[in-house]
Amino acid sequence: MTAIDQNAIETLFTAARTHNVWLDKDVSDDTLRELYQVMHFGPTSMNCQPLRVLFLKSQDAKERLKPALLPGNQEKTMKSPVVAVLGYDTEFYQHLPRMFSHNKDAKSLFEGKTDFINSTAFRNSSIQGGYFILAARALGLSAGPMSGFNNAAVDEEFFPDGQVKSNFLCNLGYGDASALFPRQDRFEFDEVCQVL
Repeated sequence: MTAIDQNAIETLFTAARTHNVWLDKDVSDDTLRELYQVMHFGPTSMNCQPLRVLFLKSQDAKERLKPALLPGNQEKTMKSPVVAVLGYDTEFYQHLPRMFSHNKDAKSLFEGKTDFINSTAFRNSSIQGGYFILAARALGLSAGPMSGFNNAAVDEEFFPDGQVKSNFLCNLGYGDASALFPRQDRFEFDEVCQVL
């Protein structure tokens, strides 16, 4: 593997921003499919891939979400072209015979172990959520990830059988750069890192 160029680093990280205001520009279903195709190659433990995504594009679908949002998140979410509900499948391990086929005992490691299932699903769907944001940016989309919502209300509305649980939301579209807040501070290496 070779290092990506500086422009790519800027697109994915150093120049990328969290958007709250959106241009009036549609995000096609083809773009959403491409986003998934890019992000789904990112690694997860035992290739468990617990992430499940609902792309809310219609106003009706967004209205179903609105009551679960904190007041400060409602307007920007209702105006975003797409709201992605990123959740995790608590029965991901049922797919391990296919996804982790070289270990025929992988499924049995999880059976009956609710805490292990939930921690693995939440952790790995969060990792996949990071890939999701980077894939969106790589495709020229802006992302507005957020956790200011009532998970139980989202789960009741969108995942009523209880198998999938919501992790976080991510507004997607083409952000209005003129409406960005000033970039907030970041910790420096020596403040949070050690080399042992």
